[in-house]
Amino acid sequence: MKPETVGMSSARLARLDHVMKRRYVDGGYLPGMLSYVYRKGHLVHTGICGHMDVERGKPMREDAIFRIYSMSKPITAVALMMLVEEGLIGLDDVVHSHIPAWKNLGVYASGMPSLLAEAPPSFITTPTLRPMKVVDLATHTSGLTYGFMMRTAVDAAYRQAKVTDRESPGRLQGMIDQLAQIPLDFSPGTAWNYSVSIDVLGYLVEKLSGMSFGEFLRTRLFEPLGMSDTAFYVPPDKIERFTSCYQPETNGGLKLQDDARKSTYTKPPILESGGGGLVSTAHDYLRFCRMMLNGGTLDGVQILSPKTVALFSLNYLPDGREVADMALPGMFSESSYAGIGFSLGCGVNVNLAKTRLPGSLGEYFWGGAAATAFWIDPKEELTVVFMTQVIGSEARLTLRRDLRTLVYSAMTESFG
Repeated sequence: MKPETVGMSSARLARLDHVMKRRYVDGGYLPGMLSYVYRKGHLVHTGICGHMDVERGKPMREDAIFRIYSMSKPITAVALMMLVEEGLIGLDDVVHSHIPAWKNLGVYASGMPSLLAEAPPSFITTPTLRPMKVVDLATHTSGLTYGFMMRTAVDAAYRQAKVTDRESPGRLQGMIDQLAQIPLDFSPGTAWNYSVSIDVLGYLVEKLSGMSFGEFLRTRLFEPLGMSDTAFYVPPDKIERFTSCYQPETNGGLKLQDDARKSTYTKPPILESGGGGLVSTAHDYLRFCRMMLNGGTLDGVQILSPKTVALFSLNYLPDGREVADMALPGMFSESSYAGIGFSLGCGVNVNLAKTRLPGSLGEYFWGGAAATAFWIDPKEELTVVFMTQVIGSEARLTLRRDLRTLVYSAMTESFG
């Protein structure tokens, strides 16, 4: 279908490809890229260039499989909301009603992790101002953190315990048991900090559904939606389609970070991470986005109610605050610009002027550590999926800025 029939310009979409290829692929920041632009019920643009495996000279292909890292988070949030719709859990539930071992979690005051791996950490804590709620997990206001933050003694305890490690022998239950021994970074609801919170949601889905988290996603979400290449690992018969991942060289260019043939993603993980463990294709992730854009239903399969999907366009941070106002010093985020609130497992646009970018209020989005990204704009009936594989690139934020600017600049008509 011609883009002009849904209010977009073919010439300007071609400009999107030209700029992204010249600036990021030819410029040495990305090995290759694949983008989809979908509007008003139609895929109006596919952009593809570069390589999926530079060392083997394999050009990017449309059915390539990517590590989506934190783009797993919105999928986990949808899984949670499926159980909310079934009356098994509520966003206002206190977390310890589902995880009793967390009832007496305190906030870090002093102390350090034990130098002996087998010894329990020694911390002094203070009580929380209020109990942690499920909504705190969904919005990263829980008081949990990530070990890679390198900020505090709590981060160090996460690193020592290898919290969320794919090969963790204790699986998700073991992660919960580990976290019961480590204090919170802050009292729930008082700050925003990117964290393992969404992995905890995955545990709650597993516990409440009575099946493994991976099995729940496969049978309740991926198979019904036709997301046949989305999973926690790449099976042998699909390795040929798996991308290698890269990282920036100190003096420019890229070097191999994770070889597709030798990757840990080529075998099932022990711990199924809802916060960052999935692999997927652009096609599969677009089907997920289309379901959300269509009010929870795709091709006759209903995953969520339209009213539940509408909740993803809301900001759940206390008093309508923005991430930038609540973020802890030195925190990492997949979106660091102003004007962004936080919804269920993803960011949400709450102030267009502060973002300094085109878009719509209530548009929700997120990205992955390997520079993948997506957004869903219900007002413009638009969704965009962008795939590549470079981890640790400083170009990630300008890449997403340019992608957003070029897509919205290709509009000839606004339906918002």
